[in-house]
Amino acid sequence: MRLGVAQLNATVGDLDGNLALAVDAYEQLVGQGVDVVVYPELFLCGYPPRDLLLKSRFGKDLSDRLDAFAKQTGPTPAIIGYAETSNRESGKPYFNSAAWCVEGAITGIARKRLLPTYDVFDETRYFEPGDETLIVECKGKQLAVTICEDVWNVEGDLYESNPLDDVRQASPDLVLNLSASPWHRGKQRIRRELLAKVAPRCECPVVYVNAVGGNDELIFDGGSMAVDEEGRPLATLPAFTESLRVIDLSEDGAPLPPESESGSLDNLRKALVLGLRDYAHKTGFKKGLVGLSGGIDSAVTCALAAEALGPENVMGISLPSAISSQHSKDDAASLATNLGIQFSTLAIQGIVEAATTELAPLFKYLPADVTEENVQARARGLLLMAVSNKLGALLLTTGNKSELAVGYCTLYGDMCGGLAVISDLPKMQVFALARHFNRDREVIPESTLTKPPSAELRPDQKDSDSLPDYETLDAVLERYVELGQSTQEIIEAGFGEAVVIDVVGKVDRNEYKRKQAAPGLKTTPLAFGVGRRMPIVQKYSG
Repeated sequence: MRLGVAQLNATVGDLDGNLALAVDAYEQLVGQGVDVVVYPELFLCGYPPRDLLLKSRFGKDLSDRLDAFAKQTGPTPAIIGYAETSNRESGKPYFNSAAWCVEGAITGIARKRLLPTYDVFDETRYFEPGDETLIVECKGKQLAVTICEDVWNVEGDLYESNPLDDVRQASPDLVLNLSASPWHRGKQRIRRELLAKVAPRCECPVVYVNAVGGNDELIFDGGSMAVDEEGRPLATLPAFTESLRVIDLSEDGAPLPPESESGSLDNLRKALVLGLRDYAHKTGFKKGLVGLSGGIDSAVTCALAAEALGPENVMGISLPSAISSQHSKDDAASLATNLGIQFSTLAIQGIVEAATTELAPLFKYLPADVTEENVQARARGLLLMAVSNKLGALLLTTGNKSELAVGYCTLYGDMCGGLAVISDLPKMQVFALARHFNRDREVIPESTLTKPPSAELRPDQKDSDSLPDYETLDAVLERYVELGQSTQEIIEAGFGEAVVIDVVGKVDRNEYKRKQAAPGLKTTPLAFGVGRRMPIVQKYSG
């Protein structure tokens, strides 16, 4: 059997644009002699549509586009994901469905049975679960149609029901899985291991079709694949790019090489580039703007922006104060030259002095502290936002996950911007990605990589004045934020009690800052944002 896999980049809510992509892909793949064309989950509306589903006309408009797509089909069937309006008197307004379209009509509908509510998912807010698995006949073969989560309960430990039990009982010749599975580091390996279990469980090959592209903070990597009945790879589509591919199940596959550290960093870079590019372009921005401090975070952010948007569409601005070191100013200029971006310098000292003068009567007799440091950061935010407004460029914030976790950032200062590109990268990973950018030539100045990190908001300031070394900080944060370990568990793992208590306290106290941060691209299993819903006002300290 020859399957046409349409690994395409849908835009949430762009019903006409997604329809046009679907029709074009159908024509191209049918022209290559496939037996069926398969699209990702909820492709026609884009994933995740969230509260667009609650708009009064959305369901009707989407249904019209599905009918229009079905009318374009000929003898070759297609299975495409969409949100199906429920006609039930009670329950949620939609099903997460896939329509089997052939000869100009919809002849079968698959409804997703397992609806995830963990991490970034909130499907029970909108969808009713399906009752049974769709089995269709194609070219004399029996095909079982599943949707994303329906195959993730292979071990039977996530949900009480398991659609794979029904699939196996039906003895299909092939399982199709339409998916919109967001990427994070290690996710591709997790999926390969999953499908290696699903196929033997169902005793047939599995073809997995995943979405690709960036939608808000989520990055979909594609990486669609087929495995044989024993779970061995037959074919894999490229990651982080659209692809139309014919998979012939009669052909022998090849084993996939294990992912190296270099390959892992390359995937991280590609993911961030894709997420940044799609966020900018899908929201109407063509240009990017980065405040260049001469530090590692702004350097990596700017390098990603240059790759995503093109260096001709990126502006870097140095905003030195009286405290800024010469080497930081030089590093910012060298980075801009290496990347080939537009570069300007806007000094902030006059603004800082004016603000200090105006505030002096209110601050009389009060010692200088972090307030005066933050005036500098907010002066930079003021100028960067002005340039963003005037030039129509998307301002990219440059804070990393380590800083955001402990509040080592300034509201309305360095947190100004429309997208937080590296906000889910711990500091040590930022350094690793910077070295990856320098793998063939010096992109990020070597002095940026070797000098001690500093916010440069007071003379001779270093991050280590306020924080543990980043290797320790990142390890504690991973345990507390991502793994959900308690303070005591982290201490028992060998970390110093004073350090752990200090870090945990900072994470908890700075929830209010993160709630006001720009959306950030998700790269870890648990990012700050919609997947982590901590209250701001709370007193639990476990």
